[in-house]
Parts: sequence; C-alpha cells; structure tokens
Amino acid sequence: MKKIIATFLLAAIALPAISLAQSAQRYKIGLIDLMLLKRQKLGAITLTKQLGADGVEVDMGGLGNRVTFENELLKDSVRNKFLQTAKENNVEIFSLAMTGYYAQSFCNRATYQKTIEDCITTMKLMNVKVAFLPLGVQCDLRKNPEVRDSVVARLKVAGKMAEDAGVVIGIETALSAKEEVQLLKDINSKGIKIYFNFSNPLKEGRDLIKEIKILGKDRICMIHATNKDSVWLQNDPQIDMYKVKKTLDKMKWTGWLVIERSRDATKPKDTKYNYGANTAYLKKVFQDGKE
Repeated sequence: MKKIIATFLLAAIALPAISLAQSAQRYKIGLIDLMLLKRQKLGAITLTKQLGADGVEVDMGGLGNRVTFENELLKDSVRNKFLQTAKENNVEIFSLAMTGYYAQSFCNRATYQKTIEDCITTMKLMNVKVAFLPLGVQCDLRKNPEVRDSVVARLKVAGKMAEDAGVVIGIETALSAKEEVQLLKDINSKGIKIYFNFSNPLKEGRDLIKEIKILGKDRICMIHATNKDSVWLQNDPQIDMYKVKKTLDKMKWTGWLVIERSRDATKPKDTKYNYGANTAYLKKVFQDGKE
C-alpha cells in the first residue's frame, strides 16, 4: 500500500512539472484545422497530435451570406467535446480563426459586429486569447485604399470589444510593416495586433527580416511561419529560418509559429506528408536549438 501511495504522489508531482516545461516553451508550433481539411472537426486535434505540433487553430466556420459564422462551438455539447479531446491529446487550441473574411468583406458587412461578438464569446468559453482576422480580398488596403476609413473605424470597434473581453484580434493585411505600424496607430487599440504572415512580404519582394524588425515584439501577436505552396519550409530558398529565429530571439518575441501553407507542389493534398515535414522542421529550428 505504501508503495502504491508513493507512486501516486510521484505521478502527481510529475504532472505539474511536465505542464510547467510545456508552458515555458518560448516558441510553440501550431497547425490550422482548415488547412488540415478538418474545419471545426475533432479529427484536427488528433491529427495535430499525430503530426507532433503543440496546438491547433480552430476555424469559426463558414460565413457566406449568413448573419454570422456557421459556428458549432457555441453549442455546449460540441464545445465540450473539443475541449475534452484537446485535453486528452495535450493539444492546445491557441486561436480561433475568422477565415470567412478572406472572401467576405469586413469593411462593408452590415453584421460585422455580430461576427466579432460571436467569435469573442466563443473565445471566452474556450479560454482562447487570440483570434485571427484576415482583411481579405475586398478589404485589401493596397488595392482598395478607399476602404481604409471603414477598416479603421470597424477595427476600433472590434478592438474595444476585444479589450473589454481581455483578448486580442490579430489582423492580416497586404500592407508593408511600416504601413501596418501606422495602421495600428490609427486604430489605437491594445485589442488589435498583427498576425504576421511570412508570405506577404516575400511575394512583394520585401526583406522578411527587416519587416519583422519594423513591426517589433509588441505588435506581432502570432506568426504564420510559412510561404506560398511550392516546397517544404526546409527547402525554401526565400526563407533562412535560423536567421528568423535569431531575429525573434534578439527581439525577445515569444509565441506561436503557425503553419499555413508551404506544401510540396507535387503532393499538395497530402496533409500528413506536408504538415508533418514542416512541423518537424520548425520544431528542430525553434525548439531543439541545433542547426
């Protein structure tokens, strides 16, 4: 009996130590349920575990012409299954994504506040601190500068909602880092930050490292640490990932590096093949500390 009690106590002591080690990890590697072809499906969590990533970003569901997202997570039974599955697999749900706004217009949509409200409500119920909001095609501030006033006004509202709830909305834009700094100044809200995407400056021929430095530590909430689909990250000549890490280290940035694309063009639909390789590579660079 004494041996059984001693074993139980040792196990109980070890659990917090494991959790502490995980929480102390400076960089965490995340996947996206939508890109795993498992939008708001439990299988995204178990696949994330299988591929060795630390967490998964869960989508809010389709938007289209609806008043708000087709979000099953507001149902207690569905949400509880997600939370339980995440706990059982030691996978963190680190962000909720409003990817419906890639195609839909955040700057013109009459019910935008309802969509933000539903996302924030879901975040609070799931203890998620960051949401992803792409400004998308219709609110591209480079191609459509005339919508800037609407974007700023609406992000001020969304930022206030986020601040009141104690969460952050990370936006992705088509702007340069310098322009994003000005945009954040115009919005003037701690509830809005940049969800930085490596592919945006790279496709415009801008220097990735300089862009990261211009934005700085406090303006970047999360990073899409991938490029366009063509080759795996480890084979991408456009990104020196060790140099990226050195830059982020020097900035003292910490957070989630999220794999979006960088799929091998010869096998773009093989999720395990692509995301398994990219996850392993990012963990090697950012968590193993060996080049």
